[in-house]
Amino acid sequence: MANERQPNPGLDGIAQAATKAGRRGPPPVHLWNPPFCGNLDMRIAADGTWFYLGTPIGRPALVRLFASVLKREGDSYFLVTPVEKVGIVVEDAPFLAVEMWSDGVGQGRALNFRTNVDDEVACGPGHPLRFEPEADTGGLKPYLHVRRDLWARVTRALFYDLVELGEERDLNGRRMFGVQSRGDFFAMAPAEEVREFV
Repeated sequence: MANERQPNPGLDGIAQAATKAGRRGPPPVHLWNPPFCGNLDMRIAADGTWFYLGTPIGRPALVRLFASVLKREGDSYFLVTPVEKVGIVVEDAPFLAVEMWSDGVGQGRALNFRTNVDDEVACGPGHPLRFEPEADTGGLKPYLHVRRDLWARVTRALFYDLVELGEERDLNGRRMFGVQSRGDFFAMAPAEEVREFV
């Protein structure tokens, strides 16, 4: 159609490089340090929607492809290939944790998550949960580490599921409320305050 926007050549190059690099498993983004080629008009909204030129990217496979070559350096995010690096905007976390299932109970519990880009993450050593204060509501924002300093915001529904699995423990002389997975305990808040968040 004549009024359709033409793809950015850099975007096509990134998609092609990601496809090629991903044929043998996840692209080794952590090994790539290409020159910075400028910013791309791409944004990941707080609700996990990816936008390009102000329009949502409607193809989940394309979003997964770009997510596979996402890299974080400090507070900045980039799409990278072996030969180029372009900056993008991430409003909160680049991913959303949208599904959770639990194996085992008590000390043997293992929590597993699926993200909106189909990463499966086993919560525990190397993949912690963290809980940050939410200024506008006074509640908590839960996050799950996915890979290489990239985090997924845990959806509100899953947060309530985590609270249902929560327990109290003494940590450094203070009673804390949190959740356990694969032997690690992830504190949410002081036990006496947890009702304020839920």
